[in-house]
Amino acid sequence: MVIVTMFRSAVMVTKFSSAMRTILYLVFLRILYPVSALPYASPQAPNYLPGYPDEWAFTTRQQAEPAPKVDYKEVMKDIVEVMTNSRDFWPADNGNYGPLFIRLTWHNTGSYRTSDGRGGADGARQRFEPERSWADNTNLDKARALLWPIKQKYGQGLSWGDLFVLAGNAAFESMGGPYFGFCGGRIDADDGSESVQLGPSPEQEVLMPCKVAGKCQEPLGANDIGLIYVNPEGHMGIPDPVATARHVREVFARMDMNDSETVALMGGGHSFGGTHGACPAGAGPSPREDPVNPWPGLCGSGKGYDAFTSGFEFAFTTHPTTFDVEYFKNLINFDWQVHVGPGGRFQWKPILSEGMDSPTAPTNDGRYPRRYVGALTSDIALTKDEAYKKLVELYASDQKLFNRAWSHAWYKLTTRDMGPRTRCSNDDAPPPQWFQYPLPDPPAQLANFEEVKQKLEEVLDDDTGEAIGMFTRLAWQCSSTYRSTDYLGGCNGARIRFSPQKDWAVNINVVSAIDTLEPIKEEFGENLSWADLIILAGNTALEKAGGKSLKFCGGRTDATDGKGSEHLHPKITGKFTEPLVQLKDSMVQLKDSIGILSLTQREFAALNGAGYAVGDLRDCDGLFCRRNSFQTAVANYERPYSTTSTLTNIFFLTLLSERWDKYTIPDTGKEMYKARGKDQLMLPTDFLFLLDPELLAIVQDFAADNDLFLSVVASAWTKISNVDRFKGPTGNVCD
Repeated sequence: MVIVTMFRSAVMVTKFSSAMRTILYLVFLRILYPVSALPYASPQAPNYLPGYPDEWAFTTRQQAEPAPKVDYKEVMKDIVEVMTNSRDFWPADNGNYGPLFIRLTWHNTGSYRTSDGRGGADGARQRFEPERSWADNTNLDKARALLWPIKQKYGQGLSWGDLFVLAGNAAFESMGGPYFGFCGGRIDADDGSESVQLGPSPEQEVLMPCKVAGKCQEPLGANDIGLIYVNPEGHMGIPDPVATARHVREVFARMDMNDSETVALMGGGHSFGGTHGACPAGAGPSPREDPVNPWPGLCGSGKGYDAFTSGFEFAFTTHPTTFDVEYFKNLINFDWQVHVGPGGRFQWKPILSEGMDSPTAPTNDGRYPRRYVGALTSDIALTKDEAYKKLVELYASDQKLFNRAWSHAWYKLTTRDMGPRTRCSNDDAPPPQWFQYPLPDPPAQLANFEEVKQKLEEVLDDDTGEAIGMFTRLAWQCSSTYRSTDYLGGCNGARIRFSPQKDWAVNINVVSAIDTLEPIKEEFGENLSWADLIILAGNTALEKAGGKSLKFCGGRTDATDGKGSEHLHPKITGKFTEPLVQLKDSMVQLKDSIGILSLTQREFAALNGAGYAVGDLRDCDGLFCRRNSFQTAVANYERPYSTTSTLTNIFFLTLLSERWDKYTIPDTGKEMYKARGKDQLMLPTDFLFLLDPELLAIVQDFAADNDLFLSVVASAWTKISNVDRFKGPTGNVCD
């Protein structure tokens, strides 16, 4: 180890770039330690090589074998043991890592946002860039290193995502906090690609730019890139509690937290621990800037009493390892004044009456001076907003009420990105909560779906071709609300019948398809759910149009309202918010939206081609519309072209065989593309397929092979129809 330290020191003082220093150091380690001889973490020793990021620790094949079944209660016991075993490489405040683990959990889960379902602990992407180097995640690499022996013990049976949440749960429970429960089954990501849109990144700047740091708008979650919520120093770094309160409410609402949940979460989180900003020098380079020695701390030893994390320096309460309501009482009982702390940031301290001692908290067994109790501007903001202040007073006076509010808000915070309760891997997970939008049980006795299909075929046989488009579009609009980011949406529940979905512009006239299906629904009664009927109608219509035979999986159920749909408006409707000239930006939007749907580019291309060939004929919007139906003549029920519905690769053949110019529908102003010299239209989304090499290759494949196209349509259609039929974290009832 001495040799390792000497070599690392020599490398660090050279003029090589940070990346080159990292490469040299890793090469040296590989020479010094063959893979088979690399040291492994143990409870008795530091968990990582000096300066060696914990994400790169190695396990043997035997250690990596999945555990048959992880007992989450046993994992929590192991976490509690780690919590009180202080390590020299990062000494525990007050001999307890509990507050550090709570911060780890909070900053993993708190990145969730409702706008696109991204963020949260599922995936454990805080291990990767860009989240790894966010300013708000300073020194959380140490927390992950402390948990490594537990991850190593349980292997692949315990995901990092579950471990991060369990760490906070165990910390709260061991320090007297209420415990509502745990929903397991998070699936670790292989990299940070799903966090790229959280920023900072070029993709984020295209999809959701933040024009002014500190004033980021929705769909971004925080109001500054790299923060979890708001700037705790005050909005735009100004210690104005009144203005900050407004931004606290706005930002917490972006993750679907109401006032009572917001105040409970802030009070519960700040029942423990404190902040660290021992001097103005800072934490040092982030992992992105120096992966060999990230955040070494530039104040003294850089750890313990000299640690720098947020730049603030104080304890939140006088006993920072006990869960109670002192945080709220302090906010009420003291008047507060702003000052600049030793870390150079605005923070708040109590105004003391003559003879009153300043409240303090102990530090590390008395080896260092006691820490003063203080507050952040975002804390003081809770007393400057009438609604927040009432909640502060309520929680300060009623510990039991606060316990309940806190435990439910914490469970929501840590579980919001997990989707329905049916995805939880553990039987003892709490019952479905309102924010999981539970569905009723499916019918006890399912309808005979062959008979239902016969009725649908009779409707299609008696039709002139329009029902095929109506049924396929209804099924697509119902299914394409699905988001793989937080597992919400999809057609199970048939929420397309209710507001807000039925009112979306893209769902104009889907009620005609629902009305056409109404007699069949009435005939089969409660044994046939609307969700099953909608999907089976889409399947039957595709087969009638010449598609391959589709396997139907019944057993869906119907929601009683449209709750949970507020943020599920389809991202791909054939147009983009940017002008057509910004095609590069539109391409980023298109590919991002395809990913959210959980489809591959090939699958999406096939379904888009199906919508072009057999989509709805009139009063239509979205991808499952005949493109020429956007002409006013069709809207007025004239028929300038055949209504024959045949599922072929005509979309791809047409796209390749014509030259396309921008075109605006005269009466509606809708922007489209028009074939030069012909009355053939394409949506902007369609035109993008010609501009991207990957998408163009798919277009050429399908244009050359109609059978290939039909096969991919069948598999992709079945996938999007069944994707929301969860059975545990990875299972599907239709498999």
